[in-house]
Amino acid sequence: MNFKDIKQVYFLGIGGIGMSAIARYFNTQNIPVMGYDKTETELTKSLVKEGIDVHYKDLGSELANYGLNRNNVLVILTPAIPKNHKEYDWFLNNEFTILKRAQVLGVITDNYKTAGIAGTHGKTTTSALLAHILKQSKVDCAAFLGGISSNYNSNLLLYNKTDNVTSTQNQLMVVEADEFDRSFLTLHPSIGVITSTDADHLDIYGEHDALKKSFADYGAQVRDVLFVKKELALYNELLEKDNTNRIKSYSITQQADVFANNITIEGDMYYFDLHNLDSHLLKLNLGIPGLHNVENAIAASAVALHAGVSSDELRSALASFKGVKRRFEYIIKQHNLVYIDDYAHHPTELEAIIGSVKKMYAGKKVLAIFQPHLYSRTRDFVDGFASSLSMADEVILLDIYPARELPIPGITSEIIFEKITNQNKTLCSKEELLSIIKTKNISVILTLGAGDIDTLIEPIKTYLNTIN
Repeated sequence: MNFKDIKQVYFLGIGGIGMSAIARYFNTQNIPVMGYDKTETELTKSLVKEGIDVHYKDLGSELANYGLNRNNVLVILTPAIPKNHKEYDWFLNNEFTILKRAQVLGVITDNYKTAGIAGTHGKTTTSALLAHILKQSKVDCAAFLGGISSNYNSNLLLYNKTDNVTSTQNQLMVVEADEFDRSFLTLHPSIGVITSTDADHLDIYGEHDALKKSFADYGAQVRDVLFVKKELALYNELLEKDNTNRIKSYSITQQADVFANNITIEGDMYYFDLHNLDSHLLKLNLGIPGLHNVENAIAASAVALHAGVSSDELRSALASFKGVKRRFEYIIKQHNLVYIDDYAHHPTELEAIIGSVKKMYAGKKVLAIFQPHLYSRTRDFVDGFASSLSMADEVILLDIYPARELPIPGITSEIIFEKITNQNKTLCSKEELLSIIKTKNISVILTLGAGDIDTLIEPIKTYLNTIN
């Protein structure tokens, strides 16, 4: 199907963070959008307010009553939709054009000068920060983000329409390049970033080496310049194969093409010096906390400076960045009580946020509440989860959020719980959590996970406000 022939777009799984951004994009192009999702969320409510038709019942053959034409309706599918979904079957049986989200993103971004941010973690914050820097500069950009930017309250940013640049080929598009299901191989960015290649999604890749090869394949598709974290083995592998001076490094621990040093904490804020290929910027202030976010900021700054952002524009934008919803997000920030929520769902991410919080709030007890995401990820990284959670002063562990998976025999949260070395630990269900929290003396509390733990944020916040 030629995208110019599309008269309507239907989303199977419209409430996903990546799917909703594309739904918003087509809606801004004045193409009618509708779709299904399993449950109503704040995000789907926002889509409805924007004029998008969303329903929560699997309509199946009832879709025949909606006047959908297979010749001009594009169906976009998320991998989370099960193969026995009745609506999916109806579209298949009636020969509609069905594309995965990643395929559609590839078609859209091929019309732009794209900056693709890849990595098993760090890509959402890095892409949101890069987009913010570009939006606050004369360069500008559009962006598909994997989270809700707190500065813009959206996961879709549009290019400034008052600008004189008419061809989208000259407009920058920032996009999160997702390794899940090898989605990022549909992208061909002009500028690329690889933040990390830790083992993950082994239900898809099988072996860590297969995942790393996929990142190498993605890197090979980047056309002009690729910024890679210098500590990754992949950096040297790509450098050896490239004879075009296309591969650049960044780091916060050693000298690189772009690197930070003199990193300090003042209060709960980080300051650092940035050394670029031909410039040095002293005592930059990042608007969000966390040493891992300083590293994300170096990657975003490298791309921004390469794209033509000035030093003054970069300094101002870094300081004014408010972060991404559910990424080191302060829910309560007071002298005697701190509540932080984060999407962390991999051992490396848990280690980064718990480690940063303990440094920032040294001497205060840190209570970490974690909901594991996926049976397969729990099975594959049980030791890593136990080790990173043991860093907290106290741990509350919830049941596994299954997402797209069926249970795996013998895989429960208990296999993590047994290996947590900190004896100040509790295993409970979501329903029991609030009553357990009420028995705790809390000064710093974290909710962590990629499942539906976010539905507990407001109840926890409400309770904490009553005792503070």
